[in-house]
Amino acid sequence: MEPSQRDNGEHTVVHPDGRVDLGAATSIAGSRYFNTELAPVPVSKRTWSTYNYFALWMGMAHNIPSYALAASLIALGMNWVQALITITIGNIVVLAPMLLNSHAGTKYGIPFPVFARAFYGIRGANLAALLRAFIACGWFGIQTWVGGEAVYIIVGRLAGPGWRDSAVVAGQHWTLWLSFAVFWAVQMLIIWRGMEAVRKFENWTAPLVSVGFLILLGYVLVKAGGLGPILSEPGKLGWGADFWKVFAPSLMAMIAFWSTLSLNMPDFTRFGGSQRKQVRGQIFGLPTTMTFIAVVAILTTSGGSVLYGEQIWDPAKLADRFDSPIVVVIALIALVLATISANLAANVVSPSYDFSNAFPKKITFALGGLITGVIGILIQPWRLYSDPSIYIFAWLGFYGGVLGAVAGVLVGGYWVVNKTKLNLKDLYTERGAYWFTGGWNWRAVVATVAGGVLAVGGAYGGPFPAGGLIPFLKPLYDYNWVVGLVGAFVVYVSLSLSNSPNTKEEPSERPGPSRIDPAAVDG
Repeated sequence: MEPSQRDNGEHTVVHPDGRVDLGAATSIAGSRYFNTELAPVPVSKRTWSTYNYFALWMGMAHNIPSYALAASLIALGMNWVQALITITIGNIVVLAPMLLNSHAGTKYGIPFPVFARAFYGIRGANLAALLRAFIACGWFGIQTWVGGEAVYIIVGRLAGPGWRDSAVVAGQHWTLWLSFAVFWAVQMLIIWRGMEAVRKFENWTAPLVSVGFLILLGYVLVKAGGLGPILSEPGKLGWGADFWKVFAPSLMAMIAFWSTLSLNMPDFTRFGGSQRKQVRGQIFGLPTTMTFIAVVAILTTSGGSVLYGEQIWDPAKLADRFDSPIVVVIALIALVLATISANLAANVVSPSYDFSNAFPKKITFALGGLITGVIGILIQPWRLYSDPSIYIFAWLGFYGGVLGAVAGVLVGGYWVVNKTKLNLKDLYTERGAYWFTGGWNWRAVVATVAGGVLAVGGAYGGPFPAGGLIPFLKPLYDYNWVVGLVGAFVVYVSLSLSNSPNTKEEPSERPGPSRIDPAAVDG
């Protein structure tokens, strides 16, 4: 192999399966843009299997907000067929950019914020990373609130009315605030122990997290008299114009739900044993687990409508209507585990890396997780989760459009401009190939702003003006994520193709096979 272009006593090794290894990181260890948690994972430590990724997705998908996402479509007037179609299409669409961005994590062993440096610049990557991080903080808060709500209901069923009828403080019972605080603290303790603790927690909870939802569904089926009454429940929208007006923004919301992960999956695929393992794990994991939770949520919510005469889209509140305290407690304990599992993987890992990327020498992975937890409280998640129309059209729709623009830059930059070739060492090197102008690549910034404005400039409904923020862009808001991704992709590729940075990989003179665990080579 040819020696490295920037030969400071270090080389990269390209292994037979295409994964790239960086030698001892002595020359970049002193860089202000490096710390051990942002460093490339050595190939010898990239050991996650297909099951690890399947378990990861099971843990992330089987949680209360995922259930509520599907259930909210019933609350908005869809029937069970319409809701299932909407969710299935959304999951398939978002899987594409997720796999495209996952490739870099497995190939180079790098997390999302370091990957973003190749296109936004070493400093500019903080724009993409912090956009992702603050949205994750919002999601962390939402998941923690609904998990705390489940704890509140469980203890209330066991402790009696004194717990449920406690004094109201700042609009909520103080015992609900206490449940929220305890749930928050448990998650912080796990994340403080690091990424390996998260992986172990995901593995042992993954087979268990479906239990609570199946108990909910089973109870509703028995009480409602089987599937017949549930499936015969008509939607309020029909298949005419009323449905199609709701379908487009609802589809974008389904996509937006996982648009965060479509950016930061390199945070997990950097540990992948091979490209094949992470791709198979995700293809088996995301569509199947989300379809499962969607079917359970749709049937359970429809059954709740049969039993109680209203669509109760929050599973904790639905369970609270059940007569059997044993069913309620067992179901909600499983849902609590599910929510912790999802929250750690989807909403704490990424911002921990993102905040660390902003200040590599000062913020560790654990401290980044603590910052996420604090911001998640300050966002006041109980307000975001209070209404299905705000949850879908305002929260999911707006941030989905913005993150779609970031995804467009990453996909266009990695696959079209750079053709999957990155200069690994220069991702951590000041004034290297990814320094651009003062550490910023103006092309990526322009593309992100252009895609974002096209996607969400016409935002309407909820907290936004009925005529849209920018009225002539209002029609695009119903397709926000797609508009953001396509718009930013086109702008970035157009601006970059004529002047792309030097992205030649740096192979080593040392042979790759001697540095790799044979068991890790799997296509």
